[in-house]
Amino acid sequence: MIELKQMILMLCLILSGAFCYANSTVGKGNEKDGRPVSIELKESTGASSLDKSNAISPIINGHVLTVVFSESLRQVTVEVATISGASVQCFSVFTPNGLPVYIPNTGNHIVTFTLSNGDVYAGEFTV
Repeated sequence: MIELKQMILMLCLILSGAFCYANSTVGKGNEKDGRPVSIELKESTGASSLDKSNAISPIINGHVLTVVFSESLRQVTVEVATISGASVQCFSVFTPNGLPVYIPNTGNHIVTFTLSNGDVYAGEFTV
């Protein structure tokens, strides 16, 4: 009787570990961390004929949006807002520096980059 009790307890211990591992593995596959945010030119003043969207690399990882500028675009205003238009964060940064932006709430958001020449680039993402 004692051996049966020990076997059942041991089986419960092993199965609980297996279920925890399976839940963790499945959970990792469902997360959308580390995915790039596609951006496009929304408005151009005509002052610049060059598309600079390839110089802006935003990546969402959980609640953190990391923006990397691969070339100097001078001063850039970065605004993160909800899809309904409520501002979450707004920064002005000199490039080619990058910046991390913490987004506290989940949902659909828009990131807008306004270059010093007036060109506006934007991209939508979900936290």
